[in-house]
Amino acid sequence: MSHLNLSVRIKELRSRKGISQELLADESGLSLRTIQRIENNETVPRGDTLKRLAIALNTSPDNIVDWKVQEDQNYLTVMSLSALGFLFFPLLGIIIPLTMWIFKKDKIMNVNDLGKAILNFQITWTLLLFLYYIFMITRMFGGVFRGILPNGISLFGIIGPIIILYGYNIIITIINTIRVYHKKSFKYMPALRILR
Repeated sequence: MSHLNLSVRIKELRSRKGISQELLADESGLSLRTIQRIENNETVPRGDTLKRLAIALNTSPDNIVDWKVQEDQNYLTVMSLSALGFLFFPLLGIIIPLTMWIFKKDKIMNVNDLGKAILNFQITWTLLLFLYYIFMITRMFGGVFRGILPNGISLFGIIGPIIILYGYNIIITIINTIRVYHKKSFKYMPALRILR
């Protein structure tokens, strides 16, 4: 690992934990000047210093040293396609990309942005689907138990919006997977900004 990447990694871990250089110095037992020199790539932490930093940052020394951001277009493409898990069960469209995002968000370039975009879209889509189910169940509650559909609703009137929701999700997922594969920008819309 290059020295520059090591200083960037320590700074990133500190920022993610939401602590200042001063607090990291206090928690690690190192001087503020040492922390500043490490983050400015003026020195490389080794041995006891690396161990103290790892403990203060709630990680392992190996995780700090072995970390590197790499490019893996195949992983991004598979991650984008994983959203199609919703075809088997709506929540799988969230769970599978979430798992892939958690394991590689700091290891592969663009996984963090793609993962957030997919998850925001899939969560929004799943909420819309479940809201539609709730609406239809409450609307049909009386008529179904009497053996009729209320207010002359056709079967397509019930299933049509579900088909449209599923079709839209398939199209958006495939279009964005193709864009990811060709290293173009992706856009999952509409999406509530749940993960930022």
